[in-house]
Amino acid sequence: MIHDPVELVIFDCDGVLVDSERIYCRVDREVFAALGAEFTEAEIVEHFVGSSSEVLTAILEERLGRPLEPDWHAAYRPLYDRALDAELTVVEGITDALDALDVPFCLASNGSHATIRRNLTRTGLLERFEGRMFSARDVARGKPAPDLFLHAATSMGVAPERCAVVEDSPYGVAAARAAGMRAFGYCGGLTRADRLMGPRTLVFDDMRELPRLLGEPLR
Repeated sequence: MIHDPVELVIFDCDGVLVDSERIYCRVDREVFAALGAEFTEAEIVEHFVGSSSEVLTAILEERLGRPLEPDWHAAYRPLYDRALDAELTVVEGITDALDALDVPFCLASNGSHATIRRNLTRTGLLERFEGRMFSARDVARGKPAPDLFLHAATSMGVAPERCAVVEDSPYGVAAARAAGMRAFGYCGGLTRADRLMGPRTLVFDDMRELPRLLGEPLR
């Protein structure tokens, strides 16, 4: 069992801080259909929630049976931006959780720095994470590789075994485990609890409970 005290909490962004995954999934279906690839909502949740842009493109190309241009997504970005501008909110309970934390925290996302900043600005969370935001663009490999979380821990000066990661996707909890960190799998969004379970992982569905759960020993 893991008893080391938590000295740093590393949050994913989409689906953990901002309630964006439902929006992304809906627009994804429209965009993929326009390209000629049909996906069910369940397939999008399984394959794309928490994935890197490289993983998304590879799966989409496989379904299409043809390669896409390197900047294929640029033409569709306005669709996402309009939906996010109109609908994006914080994840329920996250501001209460952040207010209650008594240890430092940061953000590590597979999204780009520009996307992270836009979504935090849209929801009023940017000031809470200014100067402590890390993107998969900063490292060689995004999640599920451990690179991003290890980069965040090193940048914040905390050993991996004293870090707790809050994630809502199998990609994210796999990256946390690979980095030797404790994983807290949030199942209050689109991802089923059973897809987040595993070693050194606690699955929960209420963000307000996070500060208390950080003190729980994990197997």
